[in-house]
Amino acid sequence: MNFEPKGLPTGIGSLPFASAGEALPLIKKYLPEIPHWPQLPKRGRQEHFVNQYLKPLLKTSLLTDTGDKIYFDTTRPDWSDNLTEFYTIYLASEEGEDMALNEFAFPEEAATGFYAFLDEMKKGTESAVMLKGQVVGPLTVAFQLKDEQGRFAYYNDQLRDLVVKTVAAHASWQARELRRFGLPVLIFVDEPAISVYGQSNYITVTREMIKEDLEAVFQAVHKEGALVGVHCCDAVDWSILFECALEVVNFDAYNYFSSIIPFAPLVKEFFERGGTLAWGLVPTLNEQALDEDVDSLLAILDEEWSELIKRGIPRDTLHRRCLITPACGTGLLSPEQVGRIYRLIASVSENLRS
Repeated sequence: MNFEPKGLPTGIGSLPFASAGEALPLIKKYLPEIPHWPQLPKRGRQEHFVNQYLKPLLKTSLLTDTGDKIYFDTTRPDWSDNLTEFYTIYLASEEGEDMALNEFAFPEEAATGFYAFLDEMKKGTESAVMLKGQVVGPLTVAFQLKDEQGRFAYYNDQLRDLVVKTVAAHASWQARELRRFGLPVLIFVDEPAISVYGQSNYITVTREMIKEDLEAVFQAVHKEGALVGVHCCDAVDWSILFECALEVVNFDAYNYFSSIIPFAPLVKEFFERGGTLAWGLVPTLNEQALDEDVDSLLAILDEEWSELIKRGIPRDTLHRRCLITPACGTGLLSPEQVGRIYRLIASVSENLRS
């Protein structure tokens, strides 16, 4: 697909509401062309952006949930049997069995926003040209979960494989569900943990490992005929993403644009392959969001584009392959702040397109 959004707006995912009924009208009003389903972390730990995706690991008892923490207990006497059950389901899903793939679906209580979004789309997609979903990144999950001895799952090859396959299969299921409405689908992989690469405390985490795990998720999304992007709101080694087979890189353009500049040659190659940059231009920190308006944000974007133009990237390319988003998720803000942020996204986008 030749994806040229030309400044269309979309969101990251999380919103600070207790019900989908409060979130969906905001999305419909300000992001009608590329609406996203709302994550609602204020509903409780079941809607935490990691916990949402753990159902198959919990159902097969590979993960233990005590109510206070969720962890892998590899000392369980039934561990081998549980592994066999998980991989049997996973392999069946890989072979195209719908019932097996459905095992990787959200529980309804863990993603009320997703199912409400599906119900809304059944009434009519209206002016939507694309639907956006989101999944947690495998690196982020594997550095959130631990084993029974308190070691990160990422450092255990078996546990890391379980996490990657769980996220990939869920991404495949979610893309399939959203594709039912006959519109192109874009799935963002929310992967803040890329920032651990290069840090002294994580020297065994290699770029090859990160790329391998992400590519497994990307391939699952592509297999369903959907586009894939990665959202990371930190200054990271962007070459990891620009060298991957994905369509969109979403970064915090408000706070971390300078981190992109050293990778301008790779950005140019990314554009030449058909890639898109999603500019997280609208800040999501309280004081920053109040400091900016449409004109100031457009001035910031123009300045940033000028830096890339100096490095050989045509302005027309920057415009054609541009999405506008918040800098990060908004689940911890107030409803009033989020309303302002979404208005700014829509207004910046409208100005760019006119």
